[in-house]
Amino acid sequence: MPLTIIKSDITKMQSDAIVNAANNTLQISDGVCGAVFNAAGAAELAKACGRIGRCETGSAVVTEGFALSKYIIHTVGPVWQGGTGGERNLLYACYRNSLALAKKCGCESIAFPLISSGACGYPKEKALRVAVKAIGDFLLENDMAVSLVVFDDIAFSLSGTPHMKIQNFIKSNYKASYNDKIDQSEFEALRNAATSHIQSSAAKPSALKDMLDIIRYSSRSAFARETEENFQAPQRRLENIVDELEDNFQKMLFRLIDERGLTDPTVWKRANIDRRVFAAIRRPDYKPSKNTALCLAIALELSLDVSIDLLGRAGFALSPSSVHDLIVKYFINEKIYDIFKINETLYQYGQNLLGSTSK
Repeated sequence: MPLTIIKSDITKMQSDAIVNAANNTLQISDGVCGAVFNAAGAAELAKACGRIGRCETGSAVVTEGFALSKYIIHTVGPVWQGGTGGERNLLYACYRNSLALAKKCGCESIAFPLISSGACGYPKEKALRVAVKAIGDFLLENDMAVSLVVFDDIAFSLSGTPHMKIQNFIKSNYKASYNDKIDQSEFEALRNAATSHIQSSAAKPSALKDMLDIIRYSSRSAFARETEENFQAPQRRLENIVDELEDNFQKMLFRLIDERGLTDPTVWKRANIDRRVFAAIRRPDYKPSKNTALCLAIALELSLDVSIDLLGRAGFALSPSSVHDLIVKYFINEKIYDIFKINETLYQYGQNLLGSTSK
């Protein structure tokens, strides 16, 4: 199930477990801890915590959720000491130990605050990076809907070598806007015309050129531009492209999964999508969202041209006028297929995240 990062109040989340940024004595305090106690019922929660007594930094304990949720998981984050006191490992342990407890309790969903980023002084950008890494590692092995709830804005530096490379890529590839979603009937008409032309020709390379002419002059849509780039890309053999023209989105997706020897659970976990979304893909009438199609391309670690091809089967293209699409394209070009790392970058640039619980 997916990891989502949202700006909200954690006491408003509807999750099986809510994580409390606790102190070692498990007593009520300011910030997230105070809000959680008050929302759950301070007196009852204080009694439950008193029976436990103490929680060490990096560890987690669980109590009843009372008025707030089924469970409240209390974890103690490290105080920032400049990064020299093992803070990262302790913060990582907070998330992993909390997730392990939630799994043991049978939780299907859990909501975290950005632990240690308040009074403990952990820099928010660094805290976010640790949180995404810890949760992402867990979700590659387990099914759970995880929300990372950020109460206020995070000031991102967007500096350093990785961000400079991304920014340069965006500047070099950004173009004027055009619509990146085409009408499905247009897509089918173009593909049928191209397929019919190829089947009537014995010379496949010549037929491929003619097919590109059909698409080029029949429509100046986003799909036409991207299709031309896709078929001219050097990574793929022309005969393979021609042979695969009949595949729709579902056929191409499951063929690629089989070719890579992957299991369905591996794919939906890598894609950061709900298993119910993945199950729906097998329906004959299924129409994926662009978000889901991109998630699956990343999960399968597809090259850029094959990713464009898969998107095209669903009627989408990567738009050079979209910062979101250019960031995703950058990571695919760099062969970085960690969707949680991609999402961390998308969040820092104020873009929608990859992963969904529907469609």
